[in-house]
Amino acid sequence: MQPQENETAGVPGVTDDTFESEVLQAAGPTLVDFGAAWCGPCVMVGPIVEQVAQGYAGRLKVVKMDVDANPNTPQRLGIMSIPALILFRGGTEVTRLIGFRPREALIEALSPYIE
Repeated sequence: MQPQENETAGVPGVTDDTFESEVLQAAGPTLVDFGAAWCGPCVMVGPIVEQVAQGYAGRLKVVKMDVDANPNTPQRLGIMSIPALILFRGGTEVTRLIGFRPREALIEALSPYIE
């Protein structure tokens, strides 16, 4: 499988075309990191998202979406600022975090939704 252009180490990328199958139809909770390469806070949150992906492997699916390359999904979800981290369960948004967060704050915000 060819890696997506917005894919980073350990965190696969999704596109407008794959969002429904990879996120909304996912079996468990899925965290989507919406960002862009030019966004400083997005670059800063990237390694934290990767650490969360590794720490919750098997319990939380984590993916990234480049909002410049995939404008339809962020527009449909009403994303006005990036980075935007949205957690989905059963095809429904359960929490949304906007802006940079330290790892501990991110984990604290996500923990209630992860089994």
